Amino acid sequence: MCSRRIQVSVFPIVLLLGLCGPAGAATLDFEDLGQNLPIGPNDFYDGRSAYDPNDEDATDFSSQGATFNNDFDDFGGGCCWQGWSYSQTDDTGTSGPGNQYSAIPGAGVGGSATYGVGFAGGVVGTTGLVTITLDQASTVSGAWITNTTWGALAMLQGDDFAKQFGGASGTDPDFFALTISGYDTSGSLTGAIEFLLADYRFEDDSEDYVVVDWTFVDLSGLGVVETLDFTLESSDTDFGFINTPSYFALDDLVIVPEPASGSLLLLGLGALGLRGHSTATRRRRR
Repeated sequence: MCSRRIQVSVFPIVLLLGLCGPAGAATLDFEDLGQNLPIGPNDFYDGRSAYDPNDEDATDFSSQGATFNNDFDDFGGGCCWQGWSYSQTDDTGTSGPGNQYSAIPGAGVGGSATYGVGFAGGVVGTTGLVTITLDQASTVSGAWITNTTWGALAMLQGDDFAKQFGGASGTDPDFFALTISGYDTSGSLTGAIEFLLADYRFEDDSEDYVVVDWTFVDLSGLGVVETLDFTLESSDTDFGFINTPSYFALDDLVIVPEPASGSLLLLGLGALGLRGHSTATRRRRR
């Protein structure tokens, strides 16, 4: 594995948050939700405990001013769900559907206990399946994102459903991409940002990678949004469905509520000093 770090000056961030006053940034870290888990470590919520056949929204969950969609249908045996779950599972070595809820780093950002897992149901690029709706229109500064264990191992090794990225020759131009789209209060698209969870399209095959650590994704370019929509695409598809396990993990979503009009100028001036912040660890081919 290799690690790349881009340094960022702390002063402009402190200045920006200070100017925003009490309505400043909030970090949604899922830890409040983790307290709801009935067992504790190595447990998760995927909607089954809140399932109500008469209320399709009963399995959604909220935290710190944001609502995460969850669609659970009881077809028997605890099946099936899509949208969001939250998890404290830490299995970094088991591939397959029995390990749907583990992030490949084995914990949340900074070793925290709880994080979110998004599942798009294996459908290519369909919107509305994995969403976050904010109580108040806000700027989302960014979030930490990584692969799940099942997804990462499937891309690195292949399994009964998904191909090993690169193929037998090691040269197949594979990719696994997450697109985060922002929508304002009127439902209009404000922008979209793509984050590559894996990329095997480099001319130099040694540059190919699968993300295996938490990586900060800057979402401030989406502007002021009410809804975030997450879609997945992969080079490994059949009949409109993704063979790559269509999961990703998210933690520490940073939300800055829209400031009062008198603070807009100060917020803009503070943002001028802000630089991109990324810490990425990728498992590269050898």
